[in-house]
Amino acid sequence: MEDLKVIILAAGLGKRMKSKTPKVLHPLCGKPMLEYVLEIAAALTPDKPVVVIGHGGEAVARLVGERAILVDQGELLGTGHAVMKALEAVPSWPPATLVLYGDMPLLRRETVEELVRAHLEGKPAITFLTVHSAESMGFGRVVRDESGNVVRIVEEAEATPQERAITELNVGVYCFQTEWLKAHLPLLKLHPSGEYYLPDLIAAAIEEKSPIRTVTLRDPEEALGINTRVHLALAEAAMRRRINRYWMENGVTFVNPEATYVEAGVEIGRDTIIYPNSFILGRTRIGENCVIGPGTIIKDSTVGDNCVIEASVVEGAVLEEEVRVGPFSHLRPGTHLARGVHIGNFAEVKNSYLGPGTKMNHFSYLGDATVGARVNIGAGTITCNFDGYTKHPTVIEDEAFIGSDTMLVAPVKVGKKAKTGAGSVVTRDVPPGALVYGVPAREKK
Repeated sequence: MEDLKVIILAAGLGKRMKSKTPKVLHPLCGKPMLEYVLEIAAALTPDKPVVVIGHGGEAVARLVGERAILVDQGELLGTGHAVMKALEAVPSWPPATLVLYGDMPLLRRETVEELVRAHLEGKPAITFLTVHSAESMGFGRVVRDESGNVVRIVEEAEATPQERAITELNVGVYCFQTEWLKAHLPLLKLHPSGEYYLPDLIAAAIEEKSPIRTVTLRDPEEALGINTRVHLALAEAAMRRRINRYWMENGVTFVNPEATYVEAGVEIGRDTIIYPNSFILGRTRIGENCVIGPGTIIKDSTVGDNCVIEASVVEGAVLEEEVRVGPFSHLRPGTHLARGVHIGNFAEVKNSYLGPGTKMNHFSYLGDATVGARVNIGAGTITCNFDGYTKHPTVIEDEAFIGSDTMLVAPVKVGKKAKTGAGSVVTRDVPPGALVYGVPAREKK
């Protein structure tokens, strides 16, 4: 939509959040709430939006980067003042101006597109969103005449009992004819609170009989603005339901959606089953026909097809196809498990590669290790990779057999098809095909 410019208001103090973090940077299903609004703006028009910043502006600017034109509101004098500062900062402006809020992450792109289309088709002075809700949510009531025309907006604090019974509310998302907006913003009056309010422009349009249009939200949840931690929790639950529903409609089974937590940046293949109390977080990619959980945490990881991860923690790891993990194991950052690897219970792997078909069944730790194909890691095996100052590597070549309770004191290499006896402390390289045992381990001749 080349005839459109988007303004995102993100300068508020967010006092009721009681936080040092700017309100619009609080995370919602794994992303700062402002991110959702930026994505809508990017989908609507290739023209960069204008983001008005204020409180915590440096942190907000770091998130936004080059994706938007940043305007510091300076003194926070209300929404009308913020829009005025945005208009002043950009010399060339298209015919229509859309105003969004950085603390309304539940608005759907489709909803905003409908609002903009209605505005561009009819070209009224103002097109704004309304919602029908028994809960006032602090919004002004939309008062209409017998013909259905908007005659005024009544703020909650000023509404009569009859007006408070009105269920149609002004959401506060507006699309303006830019020239009309520029002409009328300077006419806004300062309220006793010391602010200029954008909704006053509706009264100005009604008074001069300029055309107004409304678009009504189908889902009241979209109208939720986040002002408190309670609102944040409500929005989190709503967004989680939305995400889970999307994946279920695309072929993923959630055994109990209400007890499954999937963040916004996740991708999941069809026919995967996710059991309760599982958390799929960050930039995680899960393939098809996997079984995840119960009680599993996966963060910033890639999981191939036909994998099983039960009651385990996986973070910053890569799992190829047909890998099995758990229960009660931990794959730490830098782990790469090749096809068919089996990690049993109470095992930990960090910054290591395990080759195809390797088995590490239980009660073992591998750190900074490179393990070949079809290796058996016996119970209780540990790579002693840290000497107090430096991390050292361990190499275990194809088809080696590491006996239970072996300690591999890095740097050390175990050759192809070599074996270590139970309880061995390996301090020197083991030749291919050799058997070593004892403390320290010696080769059996």
